[in-house]
Amino acid sequence: MADLVQQRIEERIPTLEQLERVGLFTNKEVKSLLKRSTALEYKLQRTVPSKDDFIAYVQYEINVLELIKKRRRRIGYHFKREEIEQPIISRINCIFRKAETKWQEDVQLWLSHVAFNKKWGIKGHLSKVFLSMLAIHPDKPALWIMAAKYEMEDRNSSESARHLFLRALRFHPDNKKVYQEYFRMELMHAEKLRKQLGELEQAKINVEQFNFSPEILSGKLAEVVYRDAAQKIKGAEFILSLLQIAAIFEFTKELQDTILQDLQSQYVDDCLMWDFMAKRELAAAGDPAQQSAKERASEINCREESCCGVYEEALKSLNTEAMWTCYVTFCLERYKRKTNVTELKEKRKERLLRVLQSTHDAKLLQEKFYSSWLQVLLSSGDAVSATQVAIAATQHFSQSVEMWSFSLQTLVHLESTEAGHLFQEALKHVNPKESLPLWQLQADWSMTSQKPEDTETFFQKGILSPVPAVSSAMKEKYLEWSYKTGGYKRARKTFTSLHEHRPFTKAFFMKMIEIEKEQEKPKMSNLRDYYERVLREFGSSDEDLWMNYIKEELGRHGNPENCGKLHWRAVKTLEGESVERFTAQYTLLQTGHM
Repeated sequence: MADLVQQRIEERIPTLEQLERVGLFTNKEVKSLLKRSTALEYKLQRTVPSKDDFIAYVQYEINVLELIKKRRRRIGYHFKREEIEQPIISRINCIFRKAETKWQEDVQLWLSHVAFNKKWGIKGHLSKVFLSMLAIHPDKPALWIMAAKYEMEDRNSSESARHLFLRALRFHPDNKKVYQEYFRMELMHAEKLRKQLGELEQAKINVEQFNFSPEILSGKLAEVVYRDAAQKIKGAEFILSLLQIAAIFEFTKELQDTILQDLQSQYVDDCLMWDFMAKRELAAAGDPAQQSAKERASEINCREESCCGVYEEALKSLNTEAMWTCYVTFCLERYKRKTNVTELKEKRKERLLRVLQSTHDAKLLQEKFYSSWLQVLLSSGDAVSATQVAIAATQHFSQSVEMWSFSLQTLVHLESTEAGHLFQEALKHVNPKESLPLWQLQADWSMTSQKPEDTETFFQKGILSPVPAVSSAMKEKYLEWSYKTGGYKRARKTFTSLHEHRPFTKAFFMKMIEIEKEQEKPKMSNLRDYYERVLREFGSSDEDLWMNYIKEELGRHGNPENCGKLHWRAVKTLEGESVERFTAQYTLLQTGHM
């Protein structure tokens, strides 16, 4: 092992001598580098080297390269790269290869090797790295695409890129992303050739001596890729993705027409096709510079009506939830667009409300659209329609907590008489474990809109809920309401009736402590009782409770002599890191920093 390490070190000596000779490194730095390299080499030669040893060695060599680069820039020396950088780069590649042989399954290791060669411009070697990686990981489409893009964009080799894509399709014949990138590559290749041809013609050079195939220039190779992809992968979404790629290139009008014809003939029952065709109607625009604001708005409205006409045509043969969703989404998106023309804004609102109503009547309106519908009606001041829609929404989605919450909020806002009845209906239909938002909403409504006796009955029912979260939340609300309506005596009575009724929350006790402290003459005995009760429930994990209790004893109504006992109890009761946090806070308090 020592002989092999010595051989590796001797191979470094010419590079190190050059570094010192040209003034990039000092003699001391060269010796340090040699010492560090020897240690790293010995780690690699161990019987069972670790991956981290290889990575550490690579990172060290890369750091040396970066340092050389900075030193060159600083002293302005740009010679002898073959004698200095090249041996280091070769050594790094060698270390990567050894690591990849041992840990072939580690994709990140391969990608790090790729990234290194890209950064330092080792193009010829990088192609070999890609080929080795793909031989081990042919099951990963992203790696094939990465390799093909490198050949096309960095090495300017469309032939190599095409070869890689064709190989990729043998392993992944149904992969959408591979086909999309292959299609894009062929169009980029055609565009590049067209630019070259244009430059030659502009320079008045005879282009007949060059082999410019008319089929390639017109994008026929891309069309072949499209045909193959369309046969193997079905679905309007995929075909549309290819159409969008083709639309990037100006010379693909015929190809786009071909794709459109196939789309319309083969995917009549796909809502995405109809959605795309409808939105195409928006593209035909006039010259904005020669139109007034009203004329532009009128033209936009006409185009939007044309879009709606396509949607209506689609619904005659494709009356599905997905198709209606596309229609509603389009109308909602247009409604949300800003415009200063009132007439256009009103047209969009009328169109949206009409489509929402039609979709609702067809019983195909998705839950997420009801909230938008209600918002539009409320902004228009149509309380009657908003009430009807809110009630209808809860009937269609009777098990949805979100739908009930939004609809009930709407009814409460409108002060509808239906609210009380629907609150009861909501709790019957939704899952009790998810009903907390409805209980809280009803509590807020009851405290402001119902008679005190009705609110009392509601809270008593909530406290007895078998769902712990509901019961705990209602206790807090009940205590708060008791204090607001009956003052301190009623709050104290409510607390006394509940302080043994589990489950508890910290907020319930802290609310009572807050109420006691708001009194003109708060009783310390009561505060101690509240603190003792909350500490019994939460004292093992909440150091802030102990600190607040101690601060109360240090206050004008407390007894400072009790602080020592509380500190001792806190240290004994608290668990884990809470003890350390409490001790730190208590020390700051004693030294006057809190």
